[in-house]
Amino acid sequence: MIEWYLSVLKKYAEFSGRARRSEYWYFVLANFIVAVVLNLIDLGIFGTGVLSVIYGLGVLIPGLAVGVRRLHDTNRSGWWLLLAFIPLIGAIVLIVFLVQEGTDGENQYGANPKLGVA
Repeated sequence: MIEWYLSVLKKYAEFSGRARRSEYWYFVLANFIVAVVLNLIDLGIFGTGVLSVIYGLGVLIPGLAVGVRRLHDTNRSGWWLLLAFIPLIGAIVLIVFLVQEGTDGENQYGANPKLGVA
């Protein structure tokens, strides 16, 4: 999980190419774990969300970038991320897109990341 998380951070603002499901979902899981820990620390020390806000701002761009690359893997434009702004239905549709298997072989966004050439 750490390898996937660091991989996303190394591609900090890389919006081109494709991302495997494991890369995306391990990044989401790691962010969730870090957010829970930081929230507990924030509540115990500061009483506000100072650390959580700083962390959230730090992973905003990498999170958007890996989301775009994940959608590219399903042969969709990164603009589909805007579905998240449609209450409930948009989030459900976006999650369905993000859990789908990527397209086999090369697509318009690059080579299949499962083949190790991405």
